[in-house]
Amino acid sequence: MAERETASSVPPKCGPYISSVTSRSMNLMIRGVVLFLIGVFLALVLNLLQIQRNVTLFPPDVIASIFSSAWWVPPCCGTASAVIGLLYPCIDRHLGEPHKFKREWSSVMRCVAVFVGINHASAKVDFDNNIQLSLTLAALSIGLWWTFDRSRSGFGLGVGIAFLATLVTQLLVYNGVYQYTSPDFLYVRSWLPCIFFAGGITMGNIGRQLAMYECKVTAEKSHQE
Repeated sequence: MAERETASSVPPKCGPYISSVTSRSMNLMIRGVVLFLIGVFLALVLNLLQIQRNVTLFPPDVIASIFSSAWWVPPCCGTASAVIGLLYPCIDRHLGEPHKFKREWSSVMRCVAVFVGINHASAKVDFDNNIQLSLTLAALSIGLWWTFDRSRSGFGLGVGIAFLATLVTQLLVYNGVYQYTSPDFLYVRSWLPCIFFAGGITMGNIGRQLAMYECKVTAEKSHQE
């Protein structure tokens, strides 16, 4: 009888996924770390494309990584990715509008692929002038939002992220941290806000997908009770 009571008091083991973490704060920390690592990886890959095309130029003394990227770029992008990825589901909860459009990992992976393609186009595709390139990337970025997001909160956050990130980049370029070749929009390239907008939507989708596991844990616990 005592053995039965002891066995019943032991909580059931959860699966090997992030959804098995019952502590909300721990879940939040794990999601933040995952988003940070994804942001660092994307920063290294995408910045490599820009440097190879000579879109961005860093002073020789700050070239410090194996991907020829300034050492501070990946951590900054990783931190921004974590903040954005955690902010999107938080805003959804506060607005009472849970995002349910294309909530599966295959859709998230396609969104990441399209974002990488947009960044690749900004570095590799030649246009007659920057205006044509900027309009093309703007259309592709809005198309990414419409295909993988379609939420008003996602669009608003994307615009806000694009504005703030562009402003910070302009300040960095103004202070000589690095520079853009052929700047045509206040020290930077005019298509840069489109890249930031698409990046915000992409990291928001990843953050929302990771947050779904926390919701599954809550539902499983309430069902068990």
